[in-house]
Amino acid sequence: MGTSRLVSRRRQDPGAKWARIAIAVLATVGVIDTGSITLKRLGILGNLTCPMGADGCDKVLNSAWGTLFGSVPLSLLGLLAYAAVLLLALLPLLPGLQENKADLSRRTWWGLFSVSLGMAVFSGVLLGLMVLKIQAFCFFCVLSAVLSLLMFVLSVVGGGWDDPGPLLFRGTLLALAVLMSGLIWASVVDPDRPEEAATGRGVPPEVMAVSSPAAVDLADHLSAGGAVMYSAYWCPHCHDQKELFGKQASDQLKVVECAPDGRDNQADLCKRKGLTGFPSWEIKGQIDSGVKPLSELADLSGYKGNRDF
Repeated sequence: MGTSRLVSRRRQDPGAKWARIAIAVLATVGVIDTGSITLKRLGILGNLTCPMGADGCDKVLNSAWGTLFGSVPLSLLGLLAYAAVLLLALLPLLPGLQENKADLSRRTWWGLFSVSLGMAVFSGVLLGLMVLKIQAFCFFCVLSAVLSLLMFVLSVVGGGWDDPGPLLFRGTLLALAVLMSGLIWASVVDPDRPEEAATGRGVPPEVMAVSSPAAVDLADHLSAGGAVMYSAYWCPHCHDQKELFGKQASDQLKVVECAPDGRDNQADLCKRKGLTGFPSWEIKGQIDSGVKPLSELADLSGYKGNRDF
């Protein structure tokens, strides 16, 4: 058999089957991990208990690197990747696929190798951001990185590769492509890049939208009624909430900075309030989390003025 052509032979020994099953188990854990985060980010699932502190998880998941295109949770991409790995791992084990099973096994091992390698490299980029830029610890993120690395190792060990040369060559090209793409994406969304860093560290980005007269009136009404918006400078959703008001109106709001490293923060107050996400609104003694349309804030606060927001 020539060595110029990459061949992955389907093993009949328990090793390859065990590796597939192990990858499937790890992928299932990954689906649960990323699926839970995604459902929470979409508001479908309630609060998650994050080992070693919820503040770190919230800071990481709500950071500029926690979403794609500003609105799609990055965890959704992870969920799709884990689901793909689970399918690739189990497909040759399904009954009724005996015909051409050797070819199917070979193709799925290639898929497992490629997807898990891409996941492991991208997870490394995310861990670097977590440590160097966000400076917080997220258990769910570390768990996902460990799962990705283990699946990649199993795909190499259990794939039954006859010729490691082409495997190494293609793997290197793929790893470099994912690494470069990840670094470019990370730099593009970096809130500390020169055009975004004028406000200084620990300070939220400037609100750019122009307020309508109705939004200014609502902001005055909220402040007069004792309403408080609990925020964190690194939270993109908090910035989205302020943009709904506009610059002039958001300046009238009573905003409490909850990030411990934020400027003029009141982190202890936020902790006593038991806040689990940002932004959080306290209106008439009731706390409600999430970005709120101005019409909803008007209803919650009993605003009776102009609603041409």
